[in-house]
Amino acid sequence: MFIGISGISDIIIGASSLPDKLEYRKKSIYLCVMKQLEIFKALSNKTRLEILQWLKDPEASFPEQAHVSGFELGVCVGEIQRKAGLTQSTVSEYLSILQRAGLVTSTRVGQWTYYKRNDIAFDELSKIIQSDI
Repeated sequence: MFIGISGISDIIIGASSLPDKLEYRKKSIYLCVMKQLEIFKALSNKTRLEILQWLKDPEASFPEQAHVSGFELGVCVGEIQRKAGLTQSTVSEYLSILQRAGLVTSTRVGQWTYYKRNDIAFDELSKIIQSDI
C-alpha cells in the first residue's frame, strides 16, 4: 500500500484531527467573546447597574423580608421592584438579562423568586478586564 506524503504527516502528527481541534478552538473563542458581549450589554443599563449595586449589600439596601429570614437566598423580586420604582415586568426582564449574563442567580421558594449577585462571575469579569482589555 502506498501512502503519499500528506498521508504520512497525518499519521505522524495526527494532522487529520487538526482541523477539528482548530474548529473547536474557534467555537470556544467565539462563545467566550459572545458571553463577554452579553455581560457588557447587561451592564450597559443604569437601572441594572443599580440593582447589582443593591444586591452587593442587600442588608443595607433593602428592608427585612417577610417570607424568609435574612438575605441568604437573595432578595425577593417584589423588594427589588419597589426600590427601583419600575413595573414588575420591567424588573423581571432586567433580572432575566442579568441572569442570562451569569451576573445573578435565582432561587424559587413557593411563589417567590429571590435574586442574588453571582460574585464568582464578578471575579471572572475582573480577570477578563485585567487580562484582555
